[in-house]
Parts: sequence; C-alpha cells; structure tokens
Amino acid sequence: MALQCGIVGLPNVGKSTLFNCLSNARAQAANFPFCTIEPNVGVITVPDERLTELEKLVNPNRVVPTTIEIVDIAGLVKGASKGEGLGNQFLGNIRNVDAIIHVVRCFDDDNVIHVDGSVNPVRDKEIIDTELQLKDYETVEKRMVKVEKQAKSGDNIAKKEFELLKRIKETLEQGINARVIEPQNEDERRLFEEFQLLTTKPVLYVCNVDEAGVVNGNAHTGAFKASVAAENAEILIISAAIEADIMELESFEDRQAFLADYGLKESGVARLIKSSYRLLELITYFTAGVQEVRAWTITLNTKAPQAAAVIHTDFEKGFIRAEVIKYEDFLKYGSEAAVKEAGKMGVEGKEYVVKDADIMHFRFNV
Repeated sequence: MALQCGIVGLPNVGKSTLFNCLSNARAQAANFPFCTIEPNVGVITVPDERLTELEKLVNPNRVVPTTIEIVDIAGLVKGASKGEGLGNQFLGNIRNVDAIIHVVRCFDDDNVIHVDGSVNPVRDKEIIDTELQLKDYETVEKRMVKVEKQAKSGDNIAKKEFELLKRIKETLEQGINARVIEPQNEDERRLFEEFQLLTTKPVLYVCNVDEAGVVNGNAHTGAFKASVAAENAEILIISAAIEADIMELESFEDRQAFLADYGLKESGVARLIKSSYRLLELITYFTAGVQEVRAWTITLNTKAPQAAAVIHTDFEKGFIRAEVIKYEDFLKYGSEAAVKEAGKMGVEGKEYVVKDADIMHFRFNV
C-alpha cells in the first residue's frame, strides 16, 4: 500500500538519525540545519512476532513481512508558512503524507546546535503547529471565498461546506489543530479529506532523549507530555543515539543484550514502526502455506473481496468466498488441517470484515 508517515520536526532534533535507523535509505545526518533537502523515502519492514510463530509451525520456503513507507522531511523554521527557510517545500511534502511522526528534542548537548539556541520541546512543537495552522488558515480562507458565493445563491451543499469551513477557521484562530474537529456525518468526513489540511493528519509524538532518559524520560519529556495531554495522541520516548548504536550490531543476540543493558525489552525503532502502522489505521492478515508465509497490509474495516485484491485484482473480481482461520486457533491446533478437523475454519462471504491477524485463503473464479 502507498500510505506514508512523514517524519517532521525542527532542524537538528534527530529526525534524520532516526530515519537512518528505520531504513536502509540513508538520509544525511549532520550537525547543521537543512542537511535533509529532498524528502528521503524508506520502505520499512514491520516487525511482527506473529509472523515468526507462523513460520515455526508451517516451515515455509520463504517468509514475507509487510512494510510501510517513512518519509524524512526537511526541517522547518519560524516563518515556513510564508516561505522562510525551506518552508514551502516542507509544507508541500507534509501535505503528501498520510500521517505525521513529530520528533521533538528532549536532550541537552552543547555540541549539537539548536536552531533557536535552547532546548524547549514545548516551544518547538508550538512553532511547527503554528506554521501548519497558518498554512491551513490560508487554505480555508481561500476556499471560503469561493464557496460563500455559491452558498448565498441558495446552494445547500455549498452552505454546509461553508459552515464546516467556518468551524475549522474558528478552531485555527484559537491556535488549535483542526484534527480535534469531529466530522458530524459522512459528507463532512468526505470534505475533510478533500480539504487536505495539514493539521487534520493523525500525529505521533517522538521525544528524542539521551541515554539517561531512555527508560523513564526526563524533565523535558515531562513538560512535553503535560503540554499535549489534551490531544490524546501517542507519545514515544526514544534515544536516536542509542538506536544508531544498536544498528551497528550485527546479531540479534547482541542487540538484545545491548537493550537489556538499558533495561529495555524492545528497540525504539520497533516500537516506532508498530505505532506508525497503527497511526495509519492499518492491520495485517496472513496467508500461510508451504511455499510462503506472508503478511498483507490492509486498512481497518476492509471487507474480504477488497482484502483479496491486495494479493491480485482477479481475486476481487472473481471472489467466491474466504476461508478464515483465527490466529489463536492456528497456534492452538498447529496446522490448517488440524484447524479444519476441529471445525474452527470459518467460511465467509463478500460482507465479511477482515480482522487483524486473520489467516485467509480466498476462493475465486475468473
């Protein structure tokens, strides 16, 4: 699937270092602003312990995990909405992604320059929010001018759109991101998608800390958490420097031992990838056979024929039924044959909504 998360933040907060850890695509990580000029796109493998368990049971010829795309976007400065720095490019790149990973600096280091001269993640976050809000405000005002004429002429659809635009404008005027506005019906949901506003995109906050703060955080992360408490957004505490060290280790055992030294069970990169996957409202279903055990990515609430189309469009065109095994049942009984014998394989039609971790076999005829 072509859904993308974009990593954003001020210059020198650790975005590109983190991106390097996420992807084989190497963004330049340097101690000066705008070292990332063009957005770097990395195709990231999604860690999934369920895939490993299926591999043990099936012993296939190959295993294929699912992936997502992560984009490293150039750092932003004050005035970006008016074209300062790389502002126009930055804002355009954000518009093209589906969700935002917002990295804030939560570590003190005199050797790493901060673009505003001091470490303050709350201020840094507000700078980016303000620039995105200003750009959205400009977008909304332009659209209101266009729609108002139609609304005054008696066009009921235009009236509804104008009222929604007014709500968004009032929200932005209060310095609040438009994502807090809940669409009241399907028409408003469609309009939100059409507007492509920057501040309606779902967000995940990443606090980049030093080694001392990697387990319990620090004063910076505490202040930041308090400042975004009302947003109900997920916050991850990660040390990009530690993640970079982990990536230098070749074996899984060495990496696990390194993590254990810091009191960690899982790398920050693994947690970030999983959180990004959820942020995009993606789920995974599996196909499992001797030739291949594979993870497939679909969006939440996808029905069986559309899930089948991810494998091949012919599967959707000629869809007859889906044979479904729950992941827990596969683990319990150990094989497809045993699941069938126990009467635990479901046969589902076109209206079946695929669940996360379903093991699917599609019957079709073209």
